[in-house]
Amino acid sequence: MKDYNNTNTGSLLSCSDHLGVNGLSDDNGVFHRMDVKGRNCDAHNVDSDGHLESDAKIIKNASVSRPKNKMHLPMIAAIGAALFGTASVSHAHTEFTSQDWQVVCDNTRTCRLAGYQAENNSEFPVSILLTRRAGADAGVDGKVKLGGARDSSSKALMQLGNRHRISLSINDRNYGETKPYSTAAGNAELTQAQVTALINALQRSSKITLTLRNSRWELSDKGASAVMLKADDVQGRVGTPSAFITSDGTAKSNSSVLPPRAVPVLRFVEPSGKADSSNDKKFVMKSSQLASLMKSTMKDADGDCPNLSDKSPWRVSRLNGSQLLAQHDCWTAAYNAGGGAWVLNDSKPYKPTLVTTSATSYDKGKLSSVQKGRGIGDCMSKVDWVWTGRAFEKSHESTTGLCRLIDAGGAWQLPTYVTDVKVVR
Repeated sequence: MKDYNNTNTGSLLSCSDHLGVNGLSDDNGVFHRMDVKGRNCDAHNVDSDGHLESDAKIIKNASVSRPKNKMHLPMIAAIGAALFGTASVSHAHTEFTSQDWQVVCDNTRTCRLAGYQAENNSEFPVSILLTRRAGADAGVDGKVKLGGARDSSSKALMQLGNRHRISLSINDRNYGETKPYSTAAGNAELTQAQVTALINALQRSSKITLTLRNSRWELSDKGASAVMLKADDVQGRVGTPSAFITSDGTAKSNSSVLPPRAVPVLRFVEPSGKADSSNDKKFVMKSSQLASLMKSTMKDADGDCPNLSDKSPWRVSRLNGSQLLAQHDCWTAAYNAGGGAWVLNDSKPYKPTLVTTSATSYDKGKLSSVQKGRGIGDCMSKVDWVWTGRAFEKSHESTTGLCRLIDAGGAWQLPTYVTDVKVVR
């Protein structure tokens, strides 16, 4: 069975709040989205060309359901505008994967499309990232990252320097060199001419090659057209001249393209270690009482936090004069673990509120969950929360893309939720 990335179009905190970016695709092409504890979240079908079969669960934010016949590329451009309307973009973010390509659109409607080498070609891992913000005048930026997780790729990467640049070829036509490779960023930017040529090539079967001296990386085109159509849908570009997937019968002007959403602003308040002067008693509660209290915040405590009642210690820290953060180990899987985090009052009524059961770190008002998509750690997911004075609020959510051996820790930062955090002094 093959390892694929999460295609959930809703929050990463699905399947009882356990983060995961992987799934399993069986021999019949059925994709099973899995959480980090190995549980099946849902399923959908993908045909042999990387196009989607009808499934209302796949495109949760589609205003019109897709027909049950498989859609191939010549059909997509012709019927794309009929399939998707502007009402389909009301959800905060979108994640969608088709074969060797994926698109992740965050809450501001910025979409990032990432493509990879074919899954059965792991000797020379490669990924290209296309980024497009919302808005009628938004352009497309492109970057390429050459994988170094395999020896053959590592040797080629060692040849990189200021004197060496990566060349792009499409269908044996040379489109020149990329901009200089950035050692710090681990990638090279594509020129606008290369981005344009690449977008055109990805709408049909194409051979795409990245070359560095005598080493060659091949980028897959499988699934790219479906992913580009999804990005067009999210940004309201279907049927407009600015769409990735265009057709001769363009019916709308770019004025119908959706604008970017505003970035939410959060106020980060660093916790105070002092209790209210009126409260001269220290917070004291037995572990068994704390466990019983926190169970009331979960519908399935045994599934979400099976270690809640074990002998591992509780960690309690003060947030302000009357509120506390209580943490306890919740679960351990093959290559991930998660802890529970609750906010409660330091005296009755305690009113505990669950933040997450997948926490991995906490430091001075900043709570995080970082989980691997698989054991070798070439794909990750992350969620951050910050203390705003009365509650922990989500400040960031992202994945690093598909598990394709591109780099330790993942290929790219693909946020699904972004905020502007202001520090309150």
